[in-house]
Amino acid sequence: MKKIAILGSTGSIGTQTLEVAAHNGDIEVTALAAGGNIALLEEQIRRFRPSLACVWDEKKAAELRANIRDLPVTVLSGMDGLIAAATEPQAEIVVTAVVGMIGIRPTIAAMEAGKDIALANKETLVTAGHLIMPLAKEKQVRILPVDSEHSAIFQCLNGERENRIHKILLTASGGPFRGYTREQLADVRLEDALKHPNWSMGRKITIDSSTMVNKGLEVMEAKWLFGVEMDQVQVVVQPQSVIHSMVEFEDGAVMAQLGTPDMKLPIQYALYYPKRRFLPGERLDFAKLGQITFQAPDLEVFRGLALAYQAGRRGGTLPTVFNAANEYAVGRFLDRKIPYLTIIDMIEAAMEAHKVVEHPSVEQILAAERETYELIESRW
Repeated sequence: MKKIAILGSTGSIGTQTLEVAAHNGDIEVTALAAGGNIALLEEQIRRFRPSLACVWDEKKAAELRANIRDLPVTVLSGMDGLIAAATEPQAEIVVTAVVGMIGIRPTIAAMEAGKDIALANKETLVTAGHLIMPLAKEKQVRILPVDSEHSAIFQCLNGERENRIHKILLTASGGPFRGYTREQLADVRLEDALKHPNWSMGRKITIDSSTMVNKGLEVMEAKWLFGVEMDQVQVVVQPQSVIHSMVEFEDGAVMAQLGTPDMKLPIQYALYYPKRRFLPGERLDFAKLGQITFQAPDLEVFRGLALAYQAGRRGGTLPTVFNAANEYAVGRFLDRKIPYLTIIDMIEAAMEAHKVVEHPSVEQILAAERETYELIESRW
């Protein structure tokens, strides 16, 4: 019986992880942590019977305690609760599916407790990769990527670890606005940006996909996961979303991982690595597919991707500023407080104003996040 803890259990990755657990029948869920959806969290607790649950807000945690007082489940709240869920003694693997930099501290705590990490919280590596990767080596824990693109790269590298990577080809669907001009993007509404053509994801990541900021975050994440430079990661637009990413080796050979756009595949692969299990669902039909097409991303229209490369090359606290400004701006856009193009304007302004701190500690990373929020609030 494999024992797991899930941080972000009520989100898209968290709920699909629980679907994988239910289908396989040999996974025990020992801890669940969620933001504020206590109705869904209660359903999950009653079905999977973890020993510990965490809700970010204490008032909602108190409400959940009252709702499940008939069950032997400890309910905690806040960062202390999140860390307790990440370090739950029985768990072997921690699925880090929370959104944002809130995932850094619990991920570090889980690693220090000797847990393997099924990583779906890309912000952890984007902002603190220089701390996370050495810690994984020191504690001899595995970081198993859950993002479809990074899982694809991970799979392509099976049996190839001794061979030098020349280039990572990170695929992107192009989102709902592929082919748009900047003038067309100026008229984008929230409803338009939430309609991804291929993937079903949470609201924040769906917006990030539409701006291609998400792909920029993935480039930075790939740099740390696979030990390459930013300019060794090339983004390729592949609208059908059947090639999930590719690796080019120094001899020119390219290996690719293909499949239908289903997040349960990389989730299950991370949980059972190195074994593969049967996964129900649609299979790739090449005859029906007909063709797979490629194109280069438009870095002038989708400036968020260009800014991500700039932040990743510079390093230090600049990736934190890029990420924090985006989190803040997307939140404002989701609340209908700013126009679509202002998301990227906020990121660029925050990056230009920031004084980079080299090799930042966790405290310095979080301070850069706070300073970024304060800067944007003062200007908009």
